Amino acid sequence: MATPLISQVSIIFSLCISDLVSEKLRYSIPEEMERGTFVGNVAEDLGLKVWELSSRKLLLISDYPKQFIEINVENGFLFVNERIDREQLCSKTAACSLFFQITLADALEVYPVEVEILDVNDNSPVFSKKEFNLQISELNALGARFLLESARDLDVGTNTINIYQISPNEHFGIKMQTRRGGSKNAELVLKRSLDREQQSIFTLVLTAIDGGIPQRSGTARININVIDANDNAPVFDHETYRASALENIANGSLVLRVHATDIDEGTNAEVTYSFTHHVNQNIRDLFKLDPVTGEIRVQGVIDFEETNVYEFDILAVNSAPPELSAHATVTIDVIDTNDNCPNLQVTVLSSAVQEDAASGVSIALISVTDRDSGEYGEVQCQIPDSIPFKIEKYLKGSYKLITNGFLDHEITPLYNISVSAWDGGFPPLSISKSIVVSVTDVNDNAPIFTQSSYNVYLMENNTPGASIFAVSANDADLNQNAEISYSILDDQKHEIPSSVYITINSKTGNIYALRSFDYEQQKHFHVAIQAQDAGSPPLSSTALVNVIILDQNDNAPIIVSPLTWNTSATVEILPKATYPGYLVTKVLASDEDSGQNARLSYQLLEATDPGLFTVGHLSGEIRTTRAFSDQDISTERLVLRVKDNGQPSLSTTVAIYFTVITNVTEKSFEQIDKPRRLEYFSDVNSYLIIILGSISFLFLMLIVCLLILKCRQDRNIAEDYSPTVCCYGQGNSDDGLNRPTGRHPLSYSGAVQTETYHYSVCLSPESSKSDFLFLKPCHPTLPFNEMGVHDNNATN
Repeated sequence: MATPLISQVSIIFSLCISDLVSEKLRYSIPEEMERGTFVGNVAEDLGLKVWELSSRKLLLISDYPKQFIEINVENGFLFVNERIDREQLCSKTAACSLFFQITLADALEVYPVEVEILDVNDNSPVFSKKEFNLQISELNALGARFLLESARDLDVGTNTINIYQISPNEHFGIKMQTRRGGSKNAELVLKRSLDREQQSIFTLVLTAIDGGIPQRSGTARININVIDANDNAPVFDHETYRASALENIANGSLVLRVHATDIDEGTNAEVTYSFTHHVNQNIRDLFKLDPVTGEIRVQGVIDFEETNVYEFDILAVNSAPPELSAHATVTIDVIDTNDNCPNLQVTVLSSAVQEDAASGVSIALISVTDRDSGEYGEVQCQIPDSIPFKIEKYLKGSYKLITNGFLDHEITPLYNISVSAWDGGFPPLSISKSIVVSVTDVNDNAPIFTQSSYNVYLMENNTPGASIFAVSANDADLNQNAEISYSILDDQKHEIPSSVYITINSKTGNIYALRSFDYEQQKHFHVAIQAQDAGSPPLSSTALVNVIILDQNDNAPIIVSPLTWNTSATVEILPKATYPGYLVTKVLASDEDSGQNARLSYQLLEATDPGLFTVGHLSGEIRTTRAFSDQDISTERLVLRVKDNGQPSLSTTVAIYFTVITNVTEKSFEQIDKPRRLEYFSDVNSYLIIILGSISFLFLMLIVCLLILKCRQDRNIAEDYSPTVCCYGQGNSDDGLNRPTGRHPLSYSGAVQTETYHYSVCLSPESSKSDFLFLKPCHPTLPFNEMGVHDNNATN
């Protein structure tokens, strides 16, 4: 569809496409083109392949209310999307262009595009009225000029009004004037003197012709009445009046004053001022002309950005009939003021950025403009310095918002970035807009336990499967990155894994005991708990849980000493010759519990003779309260209770039997010394038995060694010099037997024989338990000395 249209338009207009320069693509098209008309090939001008356009996200950005130009992302063609009326778009401005931008989103490349709209001669010159009336005095001199109503042509350039023509006649000609803005007007020039008596009315046709191809024209009828009256017209002081006014000047402010004089006298010299007929209504609304004083005052809003110069004609008319007039041109230059805030346009490319994004990631495109001119139109743009973003200028009036620093979702998940722009006025005018950028979470935070280690105090004999503790960890991330699961880490150094003792709920962190613990077997253990999030890759941390088993009073006291059998015990023989407070024995007991649960006390429950013994409440010592008497029985029975201090208290009862005999060398009964069952022995009892046995064995060995040394020493002395032996005795042929006394020899004398025999007697240690004496005879040939001891020296 676009190809026939191009061929048709190329006959009238030439389609101009400028070379692609460093910053802008330029195209030219005529106005009034049909929808779909080809404008240019962006892909070719940018050096892109057609298949790249869609993948690189080619986009056309325009600020106009209508999308006049559109782009086909399939082939890269620019085409007309809406009918373009140059006169409606740009009014009387000579240059008319559409400005927009083409972006490649993947590389964030922006290419400004300008499409110049060429004027087409589609408007004919038009006069405000079809007929005009002129009053011309016959007294006007040759060459007198009369301003004619100008025609209006909406086209510009060569298509606007080029010439004015008047129908052929002998008295009047036409003269054209070109004004500062390029517009042209026509003046009627008197070429031949008028004579009202010969001809009082002239009817002329005024034609305005433009310079377009083909030419267009408009006509108006001019009715000229020749009057006979005042022969002097008013004359302005200046043909052109020039003044300047600030835009937005207050209403009623005086801009300038025009003045015209008439050399006539009386009423013929009275001049009134008015706008000429061709002054448009816009000027009449903006300015007020005082008809008497000629003062021109502001009565509307003057806007430099709309029009920077106003040019119109003033008519001075005298009041004498016929009215004579003169005209002057008034030019008012508008001075720009800083009355426009900058215009800020933001195109958000990405409203979310990951917290681990590198610096330089583009977030938005910012375009700033100002309708004011000069320094008032110089705009600066900035964002706050305290945020990890910055703006970077890349084209005139265009900026990029990019990342510039460390982003942390956990510290700031959302940024409301205020973009401010201000112009160069004093005081400057500013504008600001907000760009909301969210920081998306990444898994950059490991779970953190509330404590690095936990102490769990667990009473022994706990119920298996019950919850004993709960650990908790927090993760500063969000969503899946903050989903925490708990697990137990088995320590490879230990033979028994921690998972044998406890288990953990992976979701809640509740820890459950898998078994019942015994304080006496295991007092504590520790478990490593891991908290791991669900991020990718997952992050984790560990905490140590120290499980301390608390003692429970679940063990009754055990009698260690004396040895018991069937809850009864016997002690060694108790001498009858005792005294009050005599320590009979000491009951030792142990408790496998600890603390108060192992703190023992002793209590006497029963006794054969309650007044004979006392028991130490804490020491367990059994002492006599008085000496034994003949009336006391030989066997005493005591029943003791050993109780711990636990809650509730546990106790053990033992019966102790004591035998009282008169001869300490004999035993009244045989001690029941049967081994106890192994379960009644504790580790402490075993240690005590081993220690006591070791000490007894060492003591016995020491005594044996001392005896051997002593006997050797005595033998050596007896053989060398001394007649002394271990002990001495004297015997004779008497049948009587003499008891040894001290170190005196024992003498055994026979009844018949007179010869006396001497014996060396050594008392055996067993003599303490028996009346038998073991006698060792001395050498019979040795004589006795004065002490009755064999003298070894006598043989020498």
